[in-house]
Amino acid sequence: MDALKDRDPAHIGAYTLLARLGAGGMGQVYLARSPGGRLVAIKVIRDEITDHPEALARFRREVETVRAVRSAYTANLIDASLGAAPYWLATEYVSGPTLSKAVRERRAMPAETCRGVFAALAEGLAAVHAHGVTHRDLKPQNVILAAQGPQLIDFGIARGAGQTALTEAGFAPGTPGFTAPEVLLRNDVGPAADVFALGATLAYAATGRPPFGMGEPAGVSYRAVHEPIDLAGVELELAALIEACVAKDPAARPGLGEVIARCGVRAALVVDPFYAGLAQLVEAAPQTPTARQVGVAPPARPPLGAHELPTAGATYGYTPTQVNAPSADVRRRRSAPWVVAAAVGLVAGVGVTTALVFLPGERGEQSKKPSGSATQGIASTPPATSENDGTKVETPAYVEQTNPSRDFWTADQESEYGEGACQLAAEERNEHFQFSISAADSDAPYTSGKGRITLRLKYAAPKAGESYYLSVAVKPPHEIDPDTGRPYEGGLQQNLDLGYTSKPVDLYERYRTRPDNSGVELTYPDDFQQIVNGKRYGGAIPVENDPGDWTVLFLHVDGPKRYASIACHGFTVK
Repeated sequence: MDALKDRDPAHIGAYTLLARLGAGGMGQVYLARSPGGRLVAIKVIRDEITDHPEALARFRREVETVRAVRSAYTANLIDASLGAAPYWLATEYVSGPTLSKAVRERRAMPAETCRGVFAALAEGLAAVHAHGVTHRDLKPQNVILAAQGPQLIDFGIARGAGQTALTEAGFAPGTPGFTAPEVLLRNDVGPAADVFALGATLAYAATGRPPFGMGEPAGVSYRAVHEPIDLAGVELELAALIEACVAKDPAARPGLGEVIARCGVRAALVVDPFYAGLAQLVEAAPQTPTARQVGVAPPARPPLGAHELPTAGATYGYTPTQVNAPSADVRRRRSAPWVVAAAVGLVAGVGVTTALVFLPGERGEQSKKPSGSATQGIASTPPATSENDGTKVETPAYVEQTNPSRDFWTADQESEYGEGACQLAAEERNEHFQFSISAADSDAPYTSGKGRITLRLKYAAPKAGESYYLSVAVKPPHEIDPDTGRPYEGGLQQNLDLGYTSKPVDLYERYRTRPDNSGVELTYPDDFQQIVNGKRYGGAIPVENDPGDWTVLFLHVDGPKRYASIACHGFTVK
């Protein structure tokens, strides 16, 4: 657990905050103390996603699910606030390392310990399924190895029988490497998918390695659908049980009762020497706030009425499930003169659409940085407006994410020139647009340090007073913890953020005023930042903080929240 930050509140409801337990795409998780002295875990929804109806629907479902699933294998609901922001839920605090942390600190578990954890988690899943609920996101980060036995946490995307899926079309729930093939291919979610995730989780415990390797989410998902799981070095009988659980055909997987029987448990897991030793990884829970002294707690809130939902889903030191939260204010797709790109291709049968828009022109052309090139930062005064054929158009001072960004660039491993493909086609097309990406101090490929991104329009014919604002978004491959500037624990969270953006620049104005048509040159990370709720949330991180395939999006911008992609490229950080 981590100390509280200055921006953290002193209280949530009637609870005094003591420390940070974890964070992720949905929100922040705190250790807190009730007025009577009981320790609880409180999940608070991030302010920037509270306006998204789907995010709130997921959160309310999580509360309902954990309230319904009362089991020895799940943390019980204590309290919740669902009426107005900040939205939060509180569960009993379960002390123990996550399975992910235990493997990271102590390496692979012995086969006998794996059998005990396997059987206990299978028993826990059986209890969850008995309530008509499938977990849908079982993974090492969502298992707490408590003293009394493993606990299942994070029911953020759990689903009960008859419930409507809250999943965007074409994108399956769960985490790459732990999500079953039928979910990836057909979004067919059922108890057998939890069995697959259970097998993959135990493969991780037995080997200390990701079950289907590392890399970009699409590649990991492809291997989960088409290739065998990594069980090198695992004891043969245990390996056979894991292989049965991760069978590609859900009908071929064993039931949870069979899993428990094949584990052959002969003693309580809590007397296993290796499991008992994991207690040393547990941090003592502070009894007073870890960062500052706070005032007297506010009066306890009244008991919940019959119409209010109590709390759900505890989260302790793990990465909560990433929430897909589309906004009603989606990217605007403009009409003529731009053509919406429609090329779509299926990648490896995993249900992910991929397309790359190739733009004509001399990619690779460079120019010296002109004086008066785009400067960065947010204007302290309201954005100005300009006249376009008599119509006032807002002059954008920044770009702010409005919905999850599904644009991902993947390098072509066979290419000698740093080429690759983007997962989604561009939303608009501009045949005059050209760009290049290179190291800041040479024309070499950008792989580390500072980068240079040059953009321009060639052969354009703008009308008098017409504007064409363009911004560049540079996004890391993984979701970044703003406190560390590095990926969250485990590094498994796909980055759905827009990334770090440059201040929009009017390329038409530059075209009119620069006879040599020199390009606008931007430097990463210096000229980039992240904007949340109209304010600077933070500067761009060094690329070395997150090795992998980075995505570069070129955005036609009409306003801070009105933009569309016109091109996508990227670079690989080793």
